Amino acid sequence: MLNDPNEALLAALKTIVGDAGWVEPSDTYLTEQRGLYQGRAAIVLRPASTQEVAACVRLCAEAKVAIVPWGGGTGLVGGQVMPEGPVPVVLSLDRMCAVRAVIPQESAMIVEAGLPVQAAQEAAAAHGKLFPLSYASEGTASIGGGLSTNSGGLIAVRYGVARDMCLGLEVVTPQGEIWNGLSTLRKDNTGYDLRDLYIGAEGTLGVICAASLKLAPRPAAKSTAFAVVRSPADAVALLDAVQTASGGAVATFELMARLSLDFVFAAHPDYREPVGTIGDWYVLVELWGSDEGALDEALQGCLAAGLESGAVVDASVAMNETQRTGFRTIREAMSDAQKVGGGASIKHDISLPIGRIPEFLAVAEKAVTDAVPNARPCPFGHLGDGNLHYNISQPVGGDATVFLGRWAEVNGIVHEIVKTMGGSISAEHGIGRLKQGELARHGDSVKLGLLRRIKQALDPDGIMNPGAILKDDPE
Repeated sequence: MLNDPNEALLAALKTIVGDAGWVEPSDTYLTEQRGLYQGRAAIVLRPASTQEVAACVRLCAEAKVAIVPWGGGTGLVGGQVMPEGPVPVVLSLDRMCAVRAVIPQESAMIVEAGLPVQAAQEAAAAHGKLFPLSYASEGTASIGGGLSTNSGGLIAVRYGVARDMCLGLEVVTPQGEIWNGLSTLRKDNTGYDLRDLYIGAEGTLGVICAASLKLAPRPAAKSTAFAVVRSPADAVALLDAVQTASGGAVATFELMARLSLDFVFAAHPDYREPVGTIGDWYVLVELWGSDEGALDEALQGCLAAGLESGAVVDASVAMNETQRTGFRTIREAMSDAQKVGGGASIKHDISLPIGRIPEFLAVAEKAVTDAVPNARPCPFGHLGDGNLHYNISQPVGGDATVFLGRWAEVNGIVHEIVKTMGGSISAEHGIGRLKQGELARHGDSVKLGLLRRIKQALDPDGIMNPGAILKDDPE
């Protein structure tokens, strides 16, 4: 049974972190960015070191007070807020943002969890290296938050997701112990992999305080195109062709329905159409490597073959970095633009076997529009790694509240199709509070039992982000 924090505990916590290490709760730390959840907190702690984190956690553990770790606040499944239950303490890592070391000869860096993803990219670039985690919220999203949700992004097809970029972690356990696992080793077979246990755990098993990260060579050359394709099946075929022709150099391969572009141009009238021909489906493809001529030859050769067969309707190749950035900007603007042009939307972050995405799109559109006539599916996402953002905008002129009231029903329809096609209901955003019911319904029963036993073993009092990922009572 968890407790509300009393005044004595709050005073002791303030002593640990000092005057600069705490603030009164505010919407900055308590509001989920889409407005789906409003959290509560007795205090927002902003410790400056792992030792301070550990001391705070020990006191909360003794008092059986809940802790909600907070990274950059950009999560989309409500994992960073606690709207129900005893009042928690919010533990923000935003003051712990140091780059502890960059080790170019090991292609590694060690950073604190509060460091924004973009700042990690810049630190790596200053040493001639690439930190290849990239997404629209990278200026705000933190390394700790990205690891806790195992985030992906636009270049995951080439470099993988956050888990693939992490070599080691420094973690404070629910008992206030410090596990120093900040190794930069690529091989370490000394028992269970604790690193992978904490990555994707959304703060339910401990607090990630620092990470050792894998770096990559910076690409010397890039080749980029925006193209109209005849169908999603043709997009899948083009992906395979470009990967083969380039020797696996595809860094980005995005699929977008026309409606997603319409929303972007409605929200940003100064943006230009990327391709001269208007079509139903678009792809953004970018190759990274060391030989610009070879990349251009591979990409343009595949586009030419597609144009000849009819699979590619039209294409524009970026001639310079300005055009390349313009292409990426259109894709990165889609999530926010949907709010402007589409009104209310019911969103899904799913992954599927790449070859089944065309089938999914056809089956899901019929199922959703049969259930909600005139609803507007607006799919876009990372076709290159099978991650699709299957967002559905409300009918034109419809009532947003009524539409959002069908969230659970529509989720059930979409996720059941995903399950039958061997996919996942969460690709890169986590489970949080938004999808815990869906996880219970669609998750493997043996896996769910193991997850619960891990949670009970590591956090027997349930103080770490209670209510995230797993429902309090098994279904």
